[in-house]
Amino acid sequence: MNAKISTKTQPKHEQLGLSDAEVVDMYKYMLMARKFDERNLLLQRAGKINFHVSGIGQEAAQVGAAFALDRQNDYFLPYYRDYGFVMSVGMTLEELMLSAFAKADDPNSGGRQMPGHFGSKRLRIVTGSSPVTTQVPHAVGIALAAKMQKKEFVSFVTFGEGSSNQGDFHEGLNFAGVQKLPVIFMCENNQYAISVPVKKQLGGKVSDRALGYGFPGIRVDGNDALEVYRVVKEARERAVRGEGPTLIEAMMYRLSPHSTSDNDLVYRTKEEVEENWKKDGIPKMKNYLIENGLWSEEQDEALARQIQSQLKEAIERAENAPFPKPEDTLLHVYADSEGEE
Repeated sequence: MNAKISTKTQPKHEQLGLSDAEVVDMYKYMLMARKFDERNLLLQRAGKINFHVSGIGQEAAQVGAAFALDRQNDYFLPYYRDYGFVMSVGMTLEELMLSAFAKADDPNSGGRQMPGHFGSKRLRIVTGSSPVTTQVPHAVGIALAAKMQKKEFVSFVTFGEGSSNQGDFHEGLNFAGVQKLPVIFMCENNQYAISVPVKKQLGGKVSDRALGYGFPGIRVDGNDALEVYRVVKEARERAVRGEGPTLIEAMMYRLSPHSTSDNDLVYRTKEEVEENWKKDGIPKMKNYLIENGLWSEEQDEALARQIQSQLKEAIERAENAPFPKPEDTLLHVYADSEGEE
């Protein structure tokens, strides 16, 4: 008896090697990052926190990339909008809220840095700084260490399209290309470098710049988490095979203002923003899950309530946590003389 041949197309996530549970988890992190972001905007407006840099509209690319990496061994150099990314590699809502409230137990900087300046030795998130693009040569240096030590980890670094005009970007890419280093560069092209639109800062594609340095450049739909997962996974496979770096340009749109200090409607129209909301990657992923029988509206409502509860708890703990002591300003600045004669 002949076996019946199924004509049903295999879902995309299965084609990419993702399980049903993994793709659902991707959506959960995307939604958690969105809700965290929205809550911080409200907290700043209420005077509870001083500042917030938003990443609304960029979560799909961040989470898609994180799931394509080795989250136990790779090194990460995210830029200041990457809440979805750092959550996906293990940072908790409470840790991020401690940073937003500038409390002593903030694992990123002990309450010293602005929110969005991520750092975690435990999670191999390399500390970033306020000058943009400085993380690119750092990522290249880490990739050089991997090659010299003959270890199979890669470094992954993100930045905005404005950063691709900085010297750090070009110096980093050139060195990585010459040395064939295991580093993945991902530009989150959100169309605006603060108030400067992409048409006024780039004469071509960011991804095409890789050609001048001798390695592949790929442009991908940053609102499609599964497509970003695919290209980052392929880039990682190239890197560990010794084939060198990849530059990925994830196309997206920054749906929120640059920061809570920004009035974005001075340089763009409300209509433009509303039009781009239609391309948002979060409802796109939700619809994909529902269409494949992996999710429902009831589950979505339950998840939203769960995240709301987790946020409430994280905010309460962060708000009640102690601030750094004034004398802690000197911690990690000077050598500890304890034990010296």
